[in-house]
Amino acid sequence: MSSNANPSHHSADAHGHHEAGHGTFKSYLTGFILSVILTAIPFWLVMAKVFSDPAVTAALIMIFGAIQIVVHMIYFLHMNTKSEGGWNMMALIFTIVLVIIALSGSLWVMHHLNSNMMPMSPDMMRNMP
Repeated sequence: MSSNANPSHHSADAHGHHEAGHGTFKSYLTGFILSVILTAIPFWLVMAKVFSDPAVTAALIMIFGAIQIVVHMIYFLHMNTKSEGGWNMMALIFTIVLVIIALSGSLWVMHHLNSNMMPMSPDMMRNMP
């Protein structure tokens, strides 16, 4: 009996499965350095109070956070358009679209609830049960 007769020794390619490539030390180091930089910059923005408007600082922190998510996906999770025949990327895009819809819808509803609710004066707040 040859070793090919044993089903546990079949190659992954025979079944159409392809494993994602693993990163090299250089790619992991690049990802780590980018992650440290993308963490240090927002930390510096907050600690040094670079912008007087907190909304600008918050927006920049979110932008750096989004960039860091992409860095992690590329360098540590090895996601690209070639892995799993492109299905990983399609699932990621679908997930991002759903998250954007959910977050923007929630923010839109909260904004309109806040602006359309009857404002309360301090006297009305004191007389609340």
